[in-house]
Amino acid sequence: MELERYRALLCAIEKGSLSAAGEAMGYTPSGISRMMAALEEEHGFALLVRRREGVVPTKSCEEMIPVIRELVFSADKLSQLSGRIRGAETGTVTIGLAYHTWYSWLSRVAEAFRVQYPGIQIRYSSAYSLELAHQLERREVDFCIISKRGGDHGWIPLCQDPLMAMVPASHPLAQAESVPLASFETEPFIEMFSGIETDNANVFARQGIRPNTQYTISDVHAAYSMVEAGLGISMNNALNSRLWSGSVKFLPLDPPQLVEIGIATDPAMSPAAQRFLEFARPYFKELA
Repeated sequence: MELERYRALLCAIEKGSLSAAGEAMGYTPSGISRMMAALEEEHGFALLVRRREGVVPTKSCEEMIPVIRELVFSADKLSQLSGRIRGAETGTVTIGLAYHTWYSWLSRVAEAFRVQYPGIQIRYSSAYSLELAHQLERREVDFCIISKRGGDHGWIPLCQDPLMAMVPASHPLAQAESVPLASFETEPFIEMFSGIETDNANVFARQGIRPNTQYTISDVHAAYSMVEAGLGISMNNALNSRLWSGSVKFLPLDPPQLVEIGIATDPAMSPAAQRFLEFARPYFKELA
């Protein structure tokens, strides 16, 4: 029961709400509140700050979160290992994915996996690469498909994907074979995820480019719509060009800029996650 209380605490922090945590875990709001009260009584100090808009961890709780995550992770890993020894594969695998165009591939692999291992549940987390790398560090995902980032994790390379310029079909650059990187210093630039270490930001930093940023957004679909409306140019992965069929040209950069995409893994991956990766390996060649 105590482990379930810690799970509930982590869920409440992630959701920002006791009622949302209760809904996600199958408890009533009062049931979740009683679990939090029991934990706070056990530790002798408050773990959550209750506000009108939800809950946030106290500073004391923030100090404990890494240890709590490790405790829950180890308990789940032990349970999965015990199940494997008994011949009953169980557990949950949480997969992070930074590229929407690969959801159909991942869903197909997960469906085939569930037929063979019905006791293992699959969950997904969608975010940009750096955030997923942080989620991996916090043990919120078991592994993630991202562009390569530094950190203490395993790495399975999948492919080299070129970054592409996104240009309105009516723009003079749309008639060119490639778009010089220097163009981003003069053309109105639509920036995605401002202030975050994105693939675009890394390219500009390496090449000494200071983009003429006119718009900042945090949604790839919005960037596409703004480019299509003629508000400026942007940059995205070539694999994402498969998502749209409107009047936006995806053109190579000059000089070309490649991004290594792969699977970042937890060195202490759970048995269920290990089983999924073993099962998925034959499918990796489809992504290359």
